[in-house]
Amino acid sequence: MTNVTLIAGGVGGAKMAEGFDMCKEVELTIIGNVADDDEFHGLWVSPDIDTIIYTLSGKINRSQGWGVNDEGHRALDVLKELGKETWMFLGDRDFGLHIYRTERLKNGDRPSDITHDISQRFGIKSKINLPTDDKVQTRVRTTEGWQTFQEYFVRDKCVPDVLELHYEGLSQSSITHEAESSIVNAELIVLAPSNPLVSISPIIEIPGFNKVLQNTNVPIIAVSPLINGKVIKGPADKMLASLGYRPDVLGIAQYYKDVISHLIIDEQDSSFFEDINSIGISPYSTDILMRDAMDKKRLALKILEIFYTLEEKA
Repeated sequence: MTNVTLIAGGVGGAKMAEGFDMCKEVELTIIGNVADDDEFHGLWVSPDIDTIIYTLSGKINRSQGWGVNDEGHRALDVLKELGKETWMFLGDRDFGLHIYRTERLKNGDRPSDITHDISQRFGIKSKINLPTDDKVQTRVRTTEGWQTFQEYFVRDKCVPDVLELHYEGLSQSSITHEAESSIVNAELIVLAPSNPLVSISPIIEIPGFNKVLQNTNVPIIAVSPLINGKVIKGPADKMLASLGYRPDVLGIAQYYKDVISHLIIDEQDSSFFEDINSIGISPYSTDILMRDAMDKKRLALKILEIFYTLEEKA
């Protein structure tokens, strides 16, 4: 068995987690993003963590890539009738999970323990760890001013240009012992094809987290979230460009250059090999588009193949 720690957020992170989860030779631990978390209707909602939970438990709405399958919206309809803002799409089954989490948080339970218990009750075999038990929230500045990530992402549909990002509470946060242990004990660390700005950075920039990453001697492999300069889902390409980064695989390599040793890119981006090599990162190319379950497992196996080759050379 190979101990793999996956640092992941968003739909791309959940897809990559599912790919590794299907590999019998992998003992998988996921460290998920909590900086998208926010309160709605008095309930604490954790979108990225819940997308991973729903995906690995088989409850995910496959057509959307998020939310729960066979979902109803009666609770949201009532809230709308009562004059509440309902742009944050929460289904009836989804409300149940948020009620459970919020009740336990009010009782003083650790967010990490709550996530662990939900995963067990939902029959998930892989571990899902939180990077911190502290409140860290991404804030986005657009021409309209500062707003929460969900206001930008869901309400405004990522239309405004992003002028600045801020991770509120980050400097006061600390890494969980579960996250630290999963990095220390990993044989392979993978950065999922998630938005590097709002899904990965709020994890690896938690005080203590990057130091643990830098002290590890195992390969750290990232999978590009961009193919031919375009993102599969979400605003990563647009955000990178508006914040002054290159919206292509070389920009991804430059962004991660102090973190990763290897980068997997799509075959369409093979022309960037020399440039990526020049900044000290080893590139590999394959079909990284995860269209279905077979694609997810195929990509996970390709990452393992690269890892095994590196082990033989070491």
